[in-house]
Amino acid sequence: MKDFKLGIQLYSVRDDMEKDMEGTLKALSEMGYEVVEFAGYFGKSAKEVKALLDKYNLECVSVHQNINIFDEQGQAAVDYQKEIGVKYSVIPSYPIEKLYGGDTWEETKERFTKMSNLLKNSGIELYYHNHDYEFKKVNGEFIHDHIFSELGLDIIKPQIDTCWVHYAGYNPVDSINKYAGKVNILHLKDFICKNLAGGAVYDLIDNEGKVQERDKNTREEHGFEFKPVGYGIQKFPEIIEAAKKAGIKYLIIEQDKHTENTAMEDAKLSIDYLKSIGL
Repeated sequence: MKDFKLGIQLYSVRDDMEKDMEGTLKALSEMGYEVVEFAGYFGKSAKEVKALLDKYNLECVSVHQNINIFDEQGQAAVDYQKEIGVKYSVIPSYPIEKLYGGDTWEETKERFTKMSNLLKNSGIELYYHNHDYEFKKVNGEFIHDHIFSELGLDIIKPQIDTCWVHYAGYNPVDSINKYAGKVNILHLKDFICKNLAGGAVYDLIDNEGKVQERDKNTREEHGFEFKPVGYGIQKFPEIIEAAKKAGIKYLIIEQDKHTENTAMEDAKLSIDYLKSIGL
């Protein structure tokens, strides 16, 4: 039995998805991807998405979904996820000022709990995807860990993004070990960088998967570049061994930007690397 199913966060190939969803999913399946993680549905109905997934033997194990959509659409947003087969609904980001240590943390806890309970009723678990800013410490503990210790893992679980843990200046293996046996999905992302913990070097996305610039910090200032998995500074054999021991089921590749190759070329480089090390 395989240790993992290999997947891709479709934000990595968002332009291709917008132009030709079917062709993109077909190509990813042919590369060897078994699961996908959506971030926006590009105007497709749940029925249309599920038909394409079934056609190309892909499983949508998870989605990145801005929490606002549950305020706007309620059960309809959950029903969409359920119809396409989602197991894990992931909050892709949340403003740091609204997390632990901020004035509205109690409101955030209530909001996350409400969202979690809505999803639970349809058999879907709520996860939270980190960036680097959750690895600031408040009262001696990472903001990241406060989220789960205060709310409880029955309400929300971490989808650890290995790139942003490392970029924040910490070893992603330690984060994986901390939640061993308690989470099922992990983000694999590679990069190069001359200044770790140098500030935001990423964009965030809205409900439709559109890029929303977070601030004016530039990647160039910090020598930061996203790379295909296996082509940057991450120690993936160690990360994957930790994931195996932790009982992770799904490894999700993500690459936010592409500088040397097309998005689809990078998607192939990433999965080919993982195959080359025995996955």
